[in-house]
Amino acid sequence: MNPATIRKIACDADLIPVVLGTGGRILDVGRASRIFPPHIRKAIMARDQGCAFPQCTMPAPWCEAHHITYWSRGGPTSTANGVLLCSYHHHLIHKENWTIEVTNEVPWFKPPPELDRGRKPRRNQYFRSRPHRE
Repeated sequence: MNPATIRKIACDADLIPVVLGTGGRILDVGRASRIFPPHIRKAIMARDQGCAFPQCTMPAPWCEAHHITYWSRGGPTSTANGVLLCSYHHHLIHKENWTIEVTNEVPWFKPPPELDRGRKPRRNQYFRSRPHRE
């Protein structure tokens, strides 16, 4: 079946688009769920290993999954749109309007202009310099 036919069939159906990773694991549930399902959270934990905010050392089990593009603004629930943040930095991101971009599997944080006029991107190097553990 070609993509155009599939789109026509799906147009009136109650389908939830998903992106699959290796082994058929779902890595993106789009807008079907605001809460990160355990398997997507686990993939984000494996990538970030802890709070991704620069200089934070909070381990992954104590962190929250955050939508980089906020759910309320149309952001999907996916590994690509998720990042681990401790509670403190999760609230800080929302309060001070930091922006986050993931490049080559690394979350980069840009401070708001009132904190850094140049908005120089920064990242957490603590977990990247330590051996990876699952």
